[in-house]
Amino acid sequence: MNRNIKKVAVLGSGVMGSRIACHFANIGLEVLLLDIVPRELLPAEEAKGLTLESPVVRNRIVNQSLDTAIKSNPAPLFSKSFASRISTGNFDDDMHKIAQADWVIEVVVERLDIKQSVFEKVEQHRKPGTLITSNTSGIPIHLMAEGRSEDFKAHFCGTHFFNPPRYLQLLEIIPTPHTNKEVVDFLMEYGDKMLGKTVVLCKDTPAFIGNRVGVYSMLAVTHLVEKLDLKVEEVDKFTGPAMGHPKSATFRTADVVGLDTLVNVAKGLEQNAPNDEAKGVFILPDFITKMVENKWLGEKTKKGFYEKVKDDKGNSEILSLDLKTLTYGKQEKVKSSTLDATKQVEDIRKRMKVYEQGTDKAATLFRAMHYPLFEYVSNRVPEITDDFFRIDDAMRAGFGWELGPFEVWDALGVKETIEKIKQEEKRLPGQTGEVAQWVHDMLAAGCESFYKVENGVRQYYDIASKSYKAIPGTEDLIVLDNIRASKTIWKNSGVSIIDLGDGIINCEFHTKMNTIGGDVIQGLNKAIDLAEKEYRGLVISNDGKNFSAGANIGMIFMMAVEQDYDELNMAVKMFQDTSMRLRYSAIPVVAAPFQLALGGGCEFSMHADFVQLHAETYMGLVEFGVGVIPGGGGSKEFALRASDDFRPDQIDQNFLKDRFLTIGQAKVSTSAVEAFELGYLQEGKYAITMNRARLLADAKAKALEMANEGYVQPARRKDIKVLGNQGLGIVYVGASSMEAGHYISEHDKKISEKLGWVMCGGDLAQPTEVDEQYLLDMERRAFVELCAERKTLERIQAMLTTGKPLRN
Repeated sequence: MNRNIKKVAVLGSGVMGSRIACHFANIGLEVLLLDIVPRELLPAEEAKGLTLESPVVRNRIVNQSLDTAIKSNPAPLFSKSFASRISTGNFDDDMHKIAQADWVIEVVVERLDIKQSVFEKVEQHRKPGTLITSNTSGIPIHLMAEGRSEDFKAHFCGTHFFNPPRYLQLLEIIPTPHTNKEVVDFLMEYGDKMLGKTVVLCKDTPAFIGNRVGVYSMLAVTHLVEKLDLKVEEVDKFTGPAMGHPKSATFRTADVVGLDTLVNVAKGLEQNAPNDEAKGVFILPDFITKMVENKWLGEKTKKGFYEKVKDDKGNSEILSLDLKTLTYGKQEKVKSSTLDATKQVEDIRKRMKVYEQGTDKAATLFRAMHYPLFEYVSNRVPEITDDFFRIDDAMRAGFGWELGPFEVWDALGVKETIEKIKQEEKRLPGQTGEVAQWVHDMLAAGCESFYKVENGVRQYYDIASKSYKAIPGTEDLIVLDNIRASKTIWKNSGVSIIDLGDGIINCEFHTKMNTIGGDVIQGLNKAIDLAEKEYRGLVISNDGKNFSAGANIGMIFMMAVEQDYDELNMAVKMFQDTSMRLRYSAIPVVAAPFQLALGGGCEFSMHADFVQLHAETYMGLVEFGVGVIPGGGGSKEFALRASDDFRPDQIDQNFLKDRFLTIGQAKVSTSAVEAFELGYLQEGKYAITMNRARLLADAKAKALEMANEGYVQPARRKDIKVLGNQGLGIVYVGASSMEAGHYISEHDKKISEKLGWVMCGGDLAQPTEVDEQYLLDMERRAFVELCAERKTLERIQAMLTTGKPLRN
């Protein structure tokens, strides 16, 4: 059937419920958020003469929860204005409103009896065919639907979002034996394309997939600590980014999640997974039991594996817990020759091999963690899933691993690792060193890896057919890793130009943090040359962690220190000229940014014909932080956009002020939506992709669409109205008053005046129309002049050495 979701009802407004409601509001839906009616008045309510029948009291719990969510950091909404899409109410007065909902999501407390009573009320009001799902993380899904109608059961399943729902990509779908296949298929596709999730189909087994494997992995480390004589800070150093895991690693993650939550899941697995051969891993070590008894639960109690304190001088310091004495002390500096070796290896798969082959404690932990993990996940198939790739998907999307366990196993070599698993001395409770038979069968069938790439499509080993198949749902994705080797048509040290097919090419950056230097500038110009001669359109994107952190300020610093201002002027001009080529080439250019798109990365996006960006794009012109103004066309572009904003019946200076402050305050968007609100994106010239995995395919489709519609090379702008002295007066007075009030430094004032000079077109007696090159020349001159300032060099040096802005 053709199902359309317009309105969603979320039952339960706690941490998860309120944030799930916010994420549905993010994608434009109308949301009804309900919770229980309070049983007692607050003192403040009594003082106002309110009663338990007062509407403001009856909706107090839900309204307070939503308000807390909206104010929380990181923000659950793309824009605070989206809160207007959420209406609130309570179970007693407003449950009848779910009759208008197309999807009802239950997110109440984790008690089966309470969930069943809520579903009994739901059935009294829902219309037939309405989707009903539960966000439980531990209660068997099939038990919740007992006693419900056939229509209810057919449209009911589990939808387990991970917290926070906006940011963590995992969404587990858990059908029951009664769930219609059409419902499952719809939720899998909707979660992927509309909610932007990595959607994983799970069986109705304890903790499903993500928490089953994730909690096993975390608790496995706690059992290895004593065996390997490891300190808390050592474990987190060894199991963090070097291993392809988040910075929070193991114990810091436990503090963030809360030890009580971790313990609840562990105890549930110990009790409810009796046939799990490694269930002994879920039995808590003594130090965790004692920490829970002491209420050292992590961030929520200000104490966990770490404690933040202040020293005698009032400076904050983070202490770590000694797991033997259960006392807090100063963290020791962690050294490891293996970690030093991994720093030289950018490719995560190659880094795994280097990590495994080390000889120190870090490598010993790596092996003692991974060999039992490989055994464990192989034995979970087909218990928790028939397809092992879903375990990898869950660990990447839910726990932030760069590689899932089977992908790490592939990187180490499947066959050679099996013997190492047998020989591993640091065995975990219940584990034998024997992997599941299906892995041996795979090797016997001549299949030497769990995954392979064929014709640009990633395939997985299908256990049932003993052959490779394309991973479902990925056939229409474009993954540069899969096509780079065969489709690269040109490359240098910073860029690869890759043929995406259908006449569209992609320019991929692969410098550190995808910063922009001479190699990237050369690559972009080469990509435009090739596209104009032989292709139909150009996309700018990559598979890195960030689109671009901006210009290579180390290169700028060297030129400025050596006072090679002619060379610096030429470098800035090349940057500006490249931005202008993106704007005025003969072919459509689509930028596809994601995550950080700062400085030059923002400027290139602003000059593209169209921006197809991921919902989580943090875009901004941040050059003030290093003592300069945007020099790659960004200052010019904001002057141009301010000019386009001017209205005959309104004050021009107000529009100029808004644009000026966005740069002057180095505002960075917290979402793609906010990037538009800040003026980095233009109406009709951008679109948002919710799922990062689909971004490149969407960008290619847009470039192809523009080419097919008959793209026309735009004419250069000569009609930019600048205000001259009318605008400069406001800029100078504002900067002087900010300095006098000690809000900005003397150097900030100087940078502000330089930016104002450019955006106002200089010392002009009256408003004047100028062309883009006039403003670009002013922008470049101001940039180079600021680079000659000692305080600018201090700022650049501080950013290079500490990664933090210096306010001098």
